[in-house]
Amino acid sequence: MMIGKQTVTMGSKYMTELRDSNDIRDNMVALRDRLKEDGYLLIRGFHDREQVLKARSEFLAELQRTGKLDPNFPMEEAVIGSENKGGMWGKSGEELKAIFPTFVDIVNGDHVMEFFEQLLGDTPMTYDYKWPRAVPKGGNTGAHYDVVYMGRGTKDVFTMWTPFGDTSYELGTLAMLLGSQHFDQIRKTYGEMDVDRDNIATGWFTEDPIEIVDQYGGQWATTEFEAGDVIIFGMFMMHASLNNLTNNYRLSADTRYQLASEPVDERWVGKQPKGHYAWGKEPEKSVAEARKEWGV
Repeated sequence: MMIGKQTVTMGSKYMTELRDSNDIRDNMVALRDRLKEDGYLLIRGFHDREQVLKARSEFLAELQRTGKLDPNFPMEEAVIGSENKGGMWGKSGEELKAIFPTFVDIVNGDHVMEFFEQLLGDTPMTYDYKWPRAVPKGGNTGAHYDVVYMGRGTKDVFTMWTPFGDTSYELGTLAMLLGSQHFDQIRKTYGEMDVDRDNIATGWFTEDPIEIVDQYGGQWATTEFEAGDVIIFGMFMMHASLNNLTNNYRLSADTRYQLASEPVDERWVGKQPKGHYAWGKEPEKSVAEARKEWGV
């Protein structure tokens, strides 16, 4: 399997298997403890599989409408067209409802909100802005903390990553860097960054999964996912994705949840959230340059 330009092997110093939390699924105290200890919760079959596959078809219909699928294959195979263009549909749920109604119903639904109410211990809210995407061949995401993109409100925001379809290693699964929520030096430097304020290219800490393990410890962990599975994690959990090595789109979405009573990052709420408004609009500083300044 590949992350960026590096090849890693399952069972090595650099990569292990994520553990699921279905054994404690109905024990909220145990789930909270595990989230604090591990930094993530992998829950198999969290969403209704058929609903997830219905939402997947909505994504594929939009890819087909915009000419991004290979017309020589059935739509459901998600074969990428010759231009190998990805799909990014970041908007509010209200805006996305017109083309992806099932997706919005899933991630904003009672089942999800009731779970977060129990997990967080009070009334939750979800960011109006959603991040569904179709990742093309070769696509991946570098290692990063979510806080650098959405840290202006409470730091107790949780990401739920949902794959829309069965997702093999080769399609590009999400990977967690175990122990990275305790990398104090990185938290106090890179973790204090705001991409709109600091205008640092990509916002990723590194594209080299081996370098960060060798320097700071920890171990990457991933797994293969089935439609309906989710992984939930906090703002200081370093994560990345494996490269998509196939000719098929990887369909997935990030959605965010927090307590309604806590401060919220204003960029991600409202009927038409403003999102990132300054990042990339002026000459950017490279991550390498910033890391030298931070001493990490």
